[in-house]
Amino acid sequence: MLSTATIAEEILELKKQRRAILLAHHYQEPEIQELADVIGDSLELARKAREFAGDVIAFCGVWFMAETAKVLNPTRTVVVPDREATCSLVEGCPVEPVREFKRNHPEYTVVSYINTSIEVKAESDILCTSRNAVKVVNSIPADRPVLFLPDNNLGNYVKKQTGRENMKIWQGTCIVHATFPARRLADARAQYPAAKVVAHPECPEAVLAMADFVGSTSAIIEWCAASDAPEFIVMTESGVQYSLERAAPGKRFHFVANEQCNCSECPYMKMNSLEKLRDCLRRLEPRVELPEEIMRRALVPLERMLAVK
Repeated sequence: MLSTATIAEEILELKKQRRAILLAHHYQEPEIQELADVIGDSLELARKAREFAGDVIAFCGVWFMAETAKVLNPTRTVVVPDREATCSLVEGCPVEPVREFKRNHPEYTVVSYINTSIEVKAESDILCTSRNAVKVVNSIPADRPVLFLPDNNLGNYVKKQTGRENMKIWQGTCIVHATFPARRLADARAQYPAAKVVAHPECPEAVLAMADFVGSTSAIIEWCAASDAPEFIVMTESGVQYSLERAAPGKRFHFVANEQCNCSECPYMKMNSLEKLRDCLRRLEPRVELPEEIMRRALVPLERMLAVK
């Protein structure tokens, strides 16, 4: 079996040969993040991909993120280490019920979380991320009803922050964040009384109520780095620890196990590996191939989101 260092050297050589950029989400394993040209959340990574001059994008995250990168970079080859790396939010929001809702309720503005399939994005009026969801909903006229999908907890958080009563929320959840129990957070606070609590808005409302800061993955990293506190309880996927420790060296980070796997890991994010990354660069497979019409339609709500300040 080849060593991790040897496989990493192969990947770096393949990057040169393919004129490739390696994008890695904060939730990826450290050995993948160490090789990445850019580490970020899904939207940051897709945006960064537009700025390089190469031919190939190797996206280490989950499939919907690679789809977004392809929409923003239609002439480039986009590959992923594992095609089966999906997302519970995507799986819980099939496109046909969304189309049916639109047919029956044309008066609604459809706001879709970026954690959706390309087909759902194409049916949406505007997209959002966990970082800009409040701004996106506030950009819609107040008298216009909103369908927010697919994350129930994020939708409830946005509804509370915006005071938007005419907002329907899709009943989908993240299998990692939605299963963080408030009682375990309470236990962690008792164990680490000096620690600040930071939480992703996909967490349940009872967890968010105990947080000192609520924000996206990247916002959590920035807040912890800027804070004077030396210690944090982090209510999000534990892969972010690598980025947290780089941004805030010397600070301590504690993670709470959820009830899905008694851990705080996303099983889909962890499907990627150095071996699979090397192989996808060798073969340029699995490759993201999307119909031009779907990409054209999905680009419209994506560009609308990017225009929100």
